[in-house]
Amino acid sequence: MKDLIKRIPVIGPVARNVYRRWLNPPKPFHGSEDYWIERYRDGGNSGAGSYNRLAEFKAEVLNDFVASHGIRDVIEFGCGDGNQLALARYPSYLGLDVSPHAVEGCARRFAGDASKSFMLVRDYHGQTAQLALSLDVIYHLTEDSVYDTYMRTLFDAARDYVVIYSSDKDEAQPGVSHVRHRQFSRWVRANAPGWRLLRHIPNRFPYTGDNDTGSLADFYIYGKGSLT
Repeated sequence: MKDLIKRIPVIGPVARNVYRRWLNPPKPFHGSEDYWIERYRDGGNSGAGSYNRLAEFKAEVLNDFVASHGIRDVIEFGCGDGNQLALARYPSYLGLDVSPHAVEGCARRFAGDASKSFMLVRDYHGQTAQLALSLDVIYHLTEDSVYDTYMRTLFDAARDYVVIYSSDKDEAQPGVSHVRHRQFSRWVRANAPGWRLLRHIPNRFPYTGDNDTGSLADFYIYGKGSLT
């Protein structure tokens, strides 16, 4: 059945998504935090964007940025299962997540790496880094208050740069309760004085109907100065 669906031309990606929903009907949605806590608790992962060619593309951009700009420390809000982090080359890294299972899993996975540490978002008490990251998170923040708090925390935690990997449009995704696209660039202009967009890097693999092979997210690099 799976192989047959993949071989169907044109409608293949749509058919695969319908098939997945048929096999795994969505659970009732009780908010973004509960969704991710339950997802990781039930053995789920960070999603297609943290695997395969999408993960490799993100790692290439981020590793190049860290190396070329002499980034010494990185903080990420939404570290997930750590699969994306496994491709990273950061001198020092602090990853935060709302999910205890995600944080515990990352701590186990990188137990031998002293350059990496992890903590729950609820335990965050103002740590900062030269670079703050938000990767595939913003469009999962469905509540306005959660979104606003997240954005303020993200920019307050960054000393020099913020790198966001996300869609940048206001749009709900029909049939997907845990996704709400946000035009975050408007929030930055209104609420983060002193920060400006330094570079926009379009996705090498834009979305064409299949979440496994393409993404609506691009890279947006913000800074207080200019890129060298």
